[in-house]
Amino acid sequence: MSVILSVIELAGTIAFAISGTLTAIQKQLDLFGVLILSVVTAMGGGAIRDVFLGYTPPRMFFSYQYIVSAAGVAVILFFFFKYSHQKHPNLVAHIQPLYVFCDALGLGIFSVTGTDMGIASGYMGNLVLCIFLGTITGVGGGILRDIMCSDIPTVLCRNIYAVAAIFGSGIFYLMSYLNCDRILSSLLAIFCTTALRLLAWHYHWNLPRITEDQMS
Repeated sequence: MSVILSVIELAGTIAFAISGTLTAIQKQLDLFGVLILSVVTAMGGGAIRDVFLGYTPPRMFFSYQYIVSAAGVAVILFFFFKYSHQKHPNLVAHIQPLYVFCDALGLGIFSVTGTDMGIASGYMGNLVLCIFLGTITGVGGGILRDIMCSDIPTVLCRNIYAVAAIFGSGIFYLMSYLNCDRILSSLLAIFCTTALRLLAWHYHWNLPRITEDQMS
């Protein structure tokens, strides 16, 4: 089971690395900037989670396969877009759906792994902490990515994002509390989080906000 969960976590790392790389490419960063944004997006949420759990230095500095995977994705996509631009000049303009899907998948996977880490650390009895750890693992890398790109973090303003992470973390926590199969719990929570995020993007679901007109 641990092998399957490790594969799932690696898939989440790659998914978030893709979203970070695509953002960097759209922002026209150089190769070093693309590498940094890819790794930060993929590993940032887990690093924040580890700090809250007291694991310092964060585990990302001991799990080189994840950093190498994120960096590898960044390099491959960077040169792919760089040298395919002449044949397909509008290619970058069509990457938004891929970006949203990878970001949603990474959100789902890391929301589950973050919650699972809280449970494995002995905090099953603390619902709020476990869901918080799942949520921050899911959204943390994206927050750092957006801040580094001088954007307002997606989690604060666009579509359903953190709410999807909370939803998935809650499902996984509840199923774990009821002693459901771990793999089944993980897959169901990942699916629900990813699906909610994609539906929110497609249908432009947002939480209520105060508009400029309402302030005047």
